[in-house]
Amino acid sequence: MIKEIPLHDIKYVLLDMDGTLLDLYFDDYFWGHLVPEKYAEKHDMSFGTAKDFLYKTYKSHEKTLNWCDIDFWSKELKLDIPALKEQIRHLIEVHPHVTDFLKLMKKQKKKIFLLTNAHYKTVRIKFRKTQIGEYFDDVLCSFNVGHPKEYIEFWQKAEKRLAFDKEHSLFIDDTEDVMKTAREYGIKYLLFKAHASSKLEPKKSHEFLTIHDFRELM
Repeated sequence: MIKEIPLHDIKYVLLDMDGTLLDLYFDDYFWGHLVPEKYAEKHDMSFGTAKDFLYKTYKSHEKTLNWCDIDFWSKELKLDIPALKEQIRHLIEVHPHVTDFLKLMKKQKKKIFLLTNAHYKTVRIKFRKTQIGEYFDDVLCSFNVGHPKEYIEFWQKAEKRLAFDKEHSLFIDDTEDVMKTAREYGIKYLLFKAHASSKLEPKKSHEFLTIHDFRELM
């Protein structure tokens, strides 16, 4: 148990989804391999050319609502993105000990909120596969508030919608830029999830207290 996080003082547990609760390998494979592969087939180009083009296109929409808007990408790339996600839904996996942690938080009567930049259609696909949706008191997608989590406006609207108390809230995410905004907004307890993808080395944070596995909180 991480001593710096006094669970007895925490009433609200705010959790990111992709990379934090769920293995980011699914998303990395989807956007880095499957989409370029299908785009290359559609436009009769090499996989490498398609990948280079798509990575530049992805980059141009980083930190905007388009970034995780699968309807936007379906139109932009002329591919059925939700259908492609369903094709490889077997790759969607919950990180180790996440379900045990969620059960423990429920048992301790804490309010559990999912705060995600993911599109609500993506959330639905992932909840259907993982069954973790039952543990959340509410789910807030950036589309519901009109701003990604990297912006302070997201947090202002999130607090109004979910009625959490910053002084008694723990937020866990695998993206430092998001965590910096949460810190700026005044969320008291922050944890960086270092091991986002099972296929990659854990990331390092020099600014935030870090966990690799949810077992460390139990």
